[in-house]
Amino acid sequence: MLAASHISKTFGNLEVLKDINLEIESSRITTIVGPSGAGKTTLLQILGTLMSPDRGGSVLYDGTDVTSLPDNALSRFRNLNIGFVFQFHQLLPEFNLVENVAMPALIAGQKRREAFDRARQLLGRLGLEGRDEHRPSELSGGECQRAAVARALINSPRVIFADEPSGSLDSHNRTELHKLFFNLRDTMGATFVIVTHDETLAADSDTIVHMADGTIKSVDRKVK
Repeated sequence: MLAASHISKTFGNLEVLKDINLEIESSRITTIVGPSGAGKTTLLQILGTLMSPDRGGSVLYDGTDVTSLPDNALSRFRNLNIGFVFQFHQLLPEFNLVENVAMPALIAGQKRREAFDRARQLLGRLGLEGRDEHRPSELSGGECQRAAVARALINSPRVIFADEPSGSLDSHNRTELHKLFFNLRDTMGATFVIVTHDETLAADSDTIVHMADGTIKSVDRKVK
């Protein structure tokens, strides 16, 4: 589904990624682990088209090389095919949950009523029924992260990228968020690529990518 070939990234004299090759399977949870400074987040951003690799690298989605797309086409591709969940939910404080979740669908050109109906359905599915008119400041951290997951799902993306999504949560909400990821994989066929320091999440995932010093040291895949 997603294949990265010869991904390198240098910032000045600092070589962050060194000739990375990686394939991501659909309807699986892939975690990327390793010490700080290993290049995990940089790799995630390149896979998610938020950053370009150095010359010679390519990122293919079902055979389409997104690194060769012009900016407008790339933005459109990202909006329709990729969802993001960050360590801090990044919900817009001036909007309620329905408005926040529906935003990517509205940007994609979906009609307001359809986008809001879909947002409410997702919020209900993720345990936030009755909270759709609340603003982020009126919710717990765990509820905000669930809303962020709903926002990532609104356009039915091919893959959801998450960077330390449970890093700011307490142990209970962290466990509940991880359960949600696996439930979405099982019920919706969702594909997740997650950078994490959480050993439990990594151990439970379908594929573990071990990184260090800008390289992939090993890839452990569980048999389907």
